Amino acid sequence: MAYTINTYNTNQLTVVQDGTIDQTTDIKLVGKNYAGYGEIQNENFVFLLENFAGGNQPPRAITGQIWFDTVNSKLKFYDSTKWRTTGGAEISATAPAGLATGDFWWDTGNEQLKVYNGTDYVLVGPQDAGSGITQMQSASVLDTGAIARSVIKATVNDEVIFIISPSEFTIDSTDSENAISGFDIVRQGVTLKNTTNATAGVTSGSQRFWGTASNALKLNGVDASNYVQANPGNPTVFSELTNFQTDAGIAIGTGLDLKIFVENDNQGVISNAQGDEIRFRAKQTGGVLTNIVTMEPGKIKPGLNAAATGVELVDLGSTTEKFNAVYATNLYGISEKASALIVGGNARTGSVDSTGTGTGNSVAVRDSSGNLNAVLFQGTATSARYADLAEKYTTDQEYPVGTAMAVGGEAEAKAAKASNMCIGVISAEPAYLMNSDCDGQAIGLKGRVPVRVKGTVTKGQPVYAWEDGVCSTIASTALVGIALESSEDESEKLIECVLKV
Repeated sequence: MAYTINTYNTNQLTVVQDGTIDQTTDIKLVGKNYAGYGEIQNENFVFLLENFAGGNQPPRAITGQIWFDTVNSKLKFYDSTKWRTTGGAEISATAPAGLATGDFWWDTGNEQLKVYNGTDYVLVGPQDAGSGITQMQSASVLDTGAIARSVIKATVNDEVIFIISPSEFTIDSTDSENAISGFDIVRQGVTLKNTTNATAGVTSGSQRFWGTASNALKLNGVDASNYVQANPGNPTVFSELTNFQTDAGIAIGTGLDLKIFVENDNQGVISNAQGDEIRFRAKQTGGVLTNIVTMEPGKIKPGLNAAATGVELVDLGSTTEKFNAVYATNLYGISEKASALIVGGNARTGSVDSTGTGTGNSVAVRDSSGNLNAVLFQGTATSARYADLAEKYTTDQEYPVGTAMAVGGEAEAKAAKASNMCIGVISAEPAYLMNSDCDGQAIGLKGRVPVRVKGTVTKGQPVYAWEDGVCSTIASTALVGIALESSEDESEKLIECVLKV
């Protein structure tokens, strides 16, 4: 039966008939029952092992096939249209077709490397102009101490116009291969051609920097430190001198008392050489000159008032112009507000905690209704908002407020009946709740609570547990309390009572 041969992506390549050799590709495909297939099969393995090495490209290539070009010593692959180099650059005198973005081409006609950007070829280098090289060149130049210095040479038509260097050095010009025409000392930064050591930094040739420069070390060969600036037309008025070009700065006063200078290259300093005060003054609205701030070693304080009888009242910022943050170890005086309160060395923020669940390590503050919430208050209270003393007990089911309770049932307490000893009544809002963290319901033990009562009741009558925790005025052993109000209603209702359990 014939073989159907598919490519890796499941496309049918060919059908090999029984007893035949198929030569659709560069390896021979052996059909079923073909005699003497061993030599052919082994040659196929060799062809694959050597990647069809040869001077001529394989004639029946399929997509993805690899060929080692022995003429150019290049490994190539077939992209279904042409053979392409797998590494390095395509080499030809004319631009190759079918390259992908990022592929290289070595132009043998111009001896230049180019890269394909998807549309056109972009020159990598070297650049040239006329018969010479025009490009920025990285170079290693020996100094007079035989140390190799890395520089960049700006070259136009083989002429070095300027050199960029990270350090200053003298070129060893005794070696003709190392010498660079027009250069002896290379300065740190950019050095123009013909700016030699003998000319003290002045370019003797026609090379120049053209354009606006923000600063200069020298003017016409004279150091900038030898110049001062003055308003045009008033060159001799000292008060109009404005620019001092050294970190040493200026000193003012007969004893050079006050100095303004730069420290550590970039730190501006105002310092007094005599005395222990520096004062800042400003005119008030009325024109009175006032000492606003006085600085002394270890302190900054308000300055003396105009009469020298006390200090000025100076604000730090204003209601509209505020400092963002003020950091200090201690602040003494009255503060309108604070973001935290120091308690035991720790900063505690305020918390309304309206849920009453408790915000740890915070200061409790009143809410918008004037209420103060917390998990637990410890100390002595002289009064309470609610009426009864209660304690939590587990119950065999959830009972409504006012239900008379007795010991028994599946839990600690159950609804009381006439034959029970009543221990209390389910409380609505106890003034004091014992075992508050325990499971169960709050059962009022003492005080005044609402009680579930069925039938008429008169103020002052005893109320007894009767059935299912509902009370009655019918006497039994289960005394609950004394009614504090009357009702003619025969149905169940809540009657305020003084507990007598």
